[in-house]
This record gives sequence, structure tokens and C-alpha cells, in this order.
Amino acid sequence: MVTSLASKNQVMVQPLVENHLIELRKVSKAYNVAAGEFLALKEVDMQADAGEFVAVVGKSGSGKSTLINMITGIDTPTSGEVFVAGTAVHAMDQEQLAVWRGRNVGVVFQFFQLLPTLTVAENIILPMDFCNTFPVNERRERAISLLEKVGIAEQADKLPADLSGGQQQRAAIARSLANNPPLIVADEPTGNLDSATSDAVMQLFANLAAEGKTVLMVTHERDLTQYFTRSIALADGSIVNGREK
Repeated sequence: MVTSLASKNQVMVQPLVENHLIELRKVSKAYNVAAGEFLALKEVDMQADAGEFVAVVGKSGSGKSTLINMITGIDTPTSGEVFVAGTAVHAMDQEQLAVWRGRNVGVVFQFFQLLPTLTVAENIILPMDFCNTFPVNERRERAISLLEKVGIAEQADKLPADLSGGQQQRAAIARSLANNPPLIVADEPTGNLDSATSDAVMQLFANLAAEGKTVLMVTHERDLTQYFTRSIALADGSIVNGREK
């Protein structure tokens, strides 16, 4: 059954053949550049299930960021279909995507991107405010609970600048969980951390996958492979492997 886009905030839901949390079907993305058309992705097929911790690897320009942008709805494919949790991401307009993304995708960046004028707790409450996902009087309690989950509840009322890099990344992970999304996407989240802190952050992501979240991580770091369920390697816009660990 397909739910039509009858109103601005509805999204299309279509059952997937094998019920993958993420499914890309023949996804291509072309950009017009000075030299002509550049194919960043070339008919990519990809699946990921709940509870998987998937590494997306490849050289610069291989298509990693474009792939992530297709899955999160930051960009739209030139052709092909993108489904996340049964939602036809490729079929939504920008307003619908913003609503959908806020509720269904948590994003963690290399440089944290916490708002500097808000406390750590306020940074985590912000996605709840944007999506109106929890009663107002429960949002701070949830934020503190998420900070406890990542081990920095005592930092709740500090500004991000008062935290170490590792603590800021933990706060960013807590923020990504604010609306309890099924999908967490992390873009080089350990690239700005020392090795010991990187291991601690990676264990947090592995724990999230063990709890049933799907975690998709872009990374260049080869010494973190023990944490992943499997890796997807891209080259020149195509997947060249998708091997199990």
C-alpha cells in the first residue's frame, strides 16, 4: 500500500521487498560542472538493516558524501529510488524532507556543530523543539538522560566551548538521538579526536547498533574496522564491495 502525499507534511510509505531499513535502487547523481556532466553516483544499489554498523569508505571524490546526502535527503538523486524505513525519500519536497529528517535521521559531524551560545542540554533539546516530538516539560529530562547515556551528564549546563573535543562529540551523539531516530549517520566523527577518545566514541556507536539503530559512518580510518558490521567501499561513484566483516 502506498500512502499518497495528500498534505505538506505527509510522506510516502511503500513496503520494501526485503524490509531493509535503507534501500537504494539504481541511484545515480549527476552534477553540471564546467567540463560538462559529472556522475558522482552511478546506478548504486545498496541495502542496510536495523542493527547494522556500516562503514562507508573510499578515496576523496569516490562518492561517499553524495551517497550519504541521498540517504539523508540532503540532496536528491538524478534517477533511481531511495527508501529509508519504508519512506520514499526521493519523492519528497524540501519541506517534507526537513520534517522527515528531523524525526528519522540523527547526524553526527566531524567538528560537532554544537551551537556555541546554547548549553549542552539546550543543544540536545533543540531538535525536540523543532520537531515537537516530546512534551515540553519532558524535554530537559530526556536531554539529561541522553547525556547520561553518553557519559557526560555533569556537563549539561556548560557551553560547548567548556568541553573537550571528546566530550563535544559525545554531546553531538546525544543530540543525534534526541528524537529517537532509527538511523544515525556519522561523517568522519573521529577525525578530530585522539585514538583513545576515538575508541570510546566508536564503542558508543557500536552500542547504538546493538540496541537496534542503524549506524552509517563515513570514515578514512582503517584501525576502527573491528567496530563495524561490514564496510561499503566506493570508487568513481560505484560500490566496489559491500563485504561482511
